[in-house]
Amino acid sequence: MKKRLIIFMPSIEGGGVEKNLFIVANYLTRKIKRVSLISASKKYKNRFQKSIAFISPKSDKWDLKSRKLKYLVCLILLLREILRDRNVLVFAFQANIYCILICKLLGIKIITRSNTAPEGWSKSIFKKTIFKFFLNMADQVIANSYDFIRSLKYEFNVDGKCIYNPLDKREIEKKSKITTKKYFNKKSTLRIINIGRFVDQKDQITFLKALNLIKHKIDFEAILIGKGNDEVMLKNFINKNKLKNKIKLVNFVENPYPILREAEILVLSSKFEGLPNVLLEAQVLKKFIISSNCPTGPREILLNGKGGLLFEIGNFKELADKIIFYKKNKKKLSKLIKLSYKKLYRFDYNSNLNKYFELIKKFQI
Repeated sequence: MKKRLIIFMPSIEGGGVEKNLFIVANYLTRKIKRVSLISASKKYKNRFQKSIAFISPKSDKWDLKSRKLKYLVCLILLLREILRDRNVLVFAFQANIYCILICKLLGIKIITRSNTAPEGWSKSIFKKTIFKFFLNMADQVIANSYDFIRSLKYEFNVDGKCIYNPLDKREIEKKSKITTKKYFNKKSTLRIINIGRFVDQKDQITFLKALNLIKHKIDFEAILIGKGNDEVMLKNFINKNKLKNKIKLVNFVENPYPILREAEILVLSSKFEGLPNVLLEAQVLKKFIISSNCPTGPREILLNGKGGLLFEIGNFKELADKIIFYKKNKKKLSKLIKLSYKKLYRFDYNSNLNKYFELIKKFQI
């Protein structure tokens, strides 16, 4: 009898990782008879196929709890599930050392997926040593870019397997054409967009500082889509520098593609990533990309600068210069958009999903 697959994802927050979770989990349930998902985020239950057994705390209030509490209660649920039925394979969709520990102590095979580059995990040598120890205990580690795989090997001596994020081009194009209200006011202006959680990792303050430098040099309008702890800081910067007529913060929307379709440039200012979905989505809609050269993903997606412009992490002056450079050289730079679109076959939806299934199949026997 093949093992039941338990997908472990305690906290679902609506970002790029979660998009991949919905896609991968729903695909696997079409290939595997018994799939369970452990999560404390009940509000996303309807995003999964009904054939997936959704295991969560009884109370609906867990969605409001801290991430640490969600992880704790879900680890207890995982322990309970394993003790009830040892014939399981665990797939931790986000690397978690406690999940690995429970599985190894109970003799359960575990595949773990890492979503953000090791450079962003911790600066502490002690913590890195712990990560190294536990990651090497996992039966398989998945990462979503080859740069990421090299970082895992360098930082933790882990031999990971690269599976790119599956990209559904048709779905993105279809959703981008859904009629919605217009977010950009002027058609003649340079329309710039940033999409991502308002947190330190995404470093939107660097983006705003760059826009502040060019506010008297070129005509532009910028929209930042997201939510998070840095929102107040970003609003204060916009107000202090009198940018309200040029920059708009938009709360997280379920379908950002119609807004992305309106834009001309997408800017990613992150300090670290894994494989940022938003860059792939922008390429599908043939938008020009200016991204920080952060670990990992942007350099790989943008073909080392042949498919878009890269700037040094946190260097808002360089970012400002790149935006002006694009404004002055649109026609010349359009070939970068064409090349990056051409190379999207690497992220093919079906072939990358099938890689997940083939890998899991090896551990189900």
